[in-house]
Amino acid sequence: MVKKPSFKEAFQYWFKLGFISFGGPTGQIAMMHKDLVEKKRWIDEDHFLQALNFCMLLPGPEAQQLAIYIGWLLHRTRGGIVAGVFFVLPSVFILWGLSWLYVSYGNVPSVSAFFYGLKPAVVAIVAEAVIRIGKKSLRNATLVILAALSFIGIYFLNIPFPAIVLSAGLIGYVGSRFSPDIFVKAKANGTKNADVALSEEVLEAGRVNPTWQRSLKVIAASMAIWFSPIILLGLWRGWNDIFIDIGILYSKATVVTFGGAYAVLAYIGQQAVNHYGWLQPEQMIDGLGLAETTPGPLIMVGQFIGYLAAYTHAKGLQPAIAGAIGGLLTTWVTFTPCFLWIFLGAPYIERLRNNIKLGAALSAITAAIVGVVLNLSVLFTYHVLLPEGKGFDWYALLASVVAFVGMLRFKWGMIPVIIGSALAGFIWKMFL
Repeated sequence: MVKKPSFKEAFQYWFKLGFISFGGPTGQIAMMHKDLVEKKRWIDEDHFLQALNFCMLLPGPEAQQLAIYIGWLLHRTRGGIVAGVFFVLPSVFILWGLSWLYVSYGNVPSVSAFFYGLKPAVVAIVAEAVIRIGKKSLRNATLVILAALSFIGIYFLNIPFPAIVLSAGLIGYVGSRFSPDIFVKAKANGTKNADVALSEEVLEAGRVNPTWQRSLKVIAASMAIWFSPIILLGLWRGWNDIFIDIGILYSKATVVTFGGAYAVLAYIGQQAVNHYGWLQPEQMIDGLGLAETTPGPLIMVGQFIGYLAAYTHAKGLQPAIAGAIGGLLTTWVTFTPCFLWIFLGAPYIERLRNNIKLGAALSAITAAIVGVVLNLSVLFTYHVLLPEGKGFDWYALLASVVAFVGMLRFKWGMIPVIIGSALAGFIWKMFL
C-alpha cells in the first residue's frame, strides 16, 4: 500500500520542483503528472484531472494552482502554501537578475544579439502552443467554431477577454443540458481504484467541511495579505503613483484572466503595451523569452514587465530599486490570489467531483482559449517579422519556421530551442 507522504517528503518534492519546472504550463503539468500519478502514486489519474479541470476554470496560472491544490490535499493549508511558494520562488530571483541585466546591458551589441535570437523562438513556442492546445481541445466542429469566434472577437472586434471567456463558459454550461456529448469528455481510464496515497478512505478521513464561516475567514485573511503591499505603497508614494497602477492592473488580471498563462499574457500585454505604454511590443517578446528560460510559471514575464515599467517610469527612486519593487509587486499580486482560489474553492470542488455541467463549461472555455492564444501568436509574429521602422525581417521568419517545425515535427525541447535560437541570433548579428 502506498503511504501518504510525510510533510518533509512533500516539502522536499515541492522544493525540487521549483528548480526544475521548465517548459511552461504544459510541461509543468506533465512533469507533475509523471511524478505524482505515475511514479510516486500520491494521487490517482481521475483526481489529478479533476483538480486540473478546476484550476483551468480559475483565473491565473493553472500549473501553480494545481500544485497548490495537490499540496492542500496532502497537508492542507501548510502543504498548499509550501507547494505554491516554492513553485514560484526560484524563478523570482532568477528573473529579477535577468531583468536587471536586460535594462542595464540590453543595448550592448552582444547582449542585444542574444535577445534578438530569442524572438523567433518565442514566435515558434506560442504557435506550437496553438496547435498543441487545439489538438487536445477542439474535438468537434462546434468547439472549432467557438475557437474561431473567440479569435475573431478579440482580434478584429476587440471584445474584452473576460466577456469571451464568460460567454464560452455559459455556452458550454447550457449546451451540456441539450448535447452533453459535444462538450463533455469521456472519462479517462485512470488509476482511480489503484493503490494511491490519496485513496478515497484517506480523503474521506481528512475531509474539510466547506462552511460559510470557514470561507469568510479564508477570504478575509487572503484579501489582507493580497492588498497590503499596495496599501503600504500608496501611503508611502501617493495613490497616483505607478506602483499603484501596477498593483491594480495585476490584481485585475488575477480576477479576469481565465484560461491559464497564455490568457494572462494576452491581457497583460494589451494593457501594458497599448493602454499604459510602459514598454514596446518587442520588449514584451524579450520578456517572454526570458520567462521561457527560467523554471516556474510562464506568467513570471509579469515580473519583467513590472520591473521595466517601474525602472523607467517611477519618479524619485533609483531605477534599480524602483524596478525591484515593481517586479516584486507584480509577482506578489499575481500569485497571492491563487492561494485564495484554491483554499476557498477546493473543499467545494471535492464535493462536486465529476460534475457534468462543470466539465462542459471547461471544454467550451478551453476552446475559446485556443482563439485567444492564436491572437497572441499573430501579434507576436507580426512584431517579430515587421519590427517597427526596420522593414521585413527575413532571418526572423526563417528562424521561426525552423524552430516551429523542429518542435512540432521532431519534438525538440523548449529549452534547447530557446538556447539554440539565442546562439543563432548572436552569430547572425555579430559575425554574418
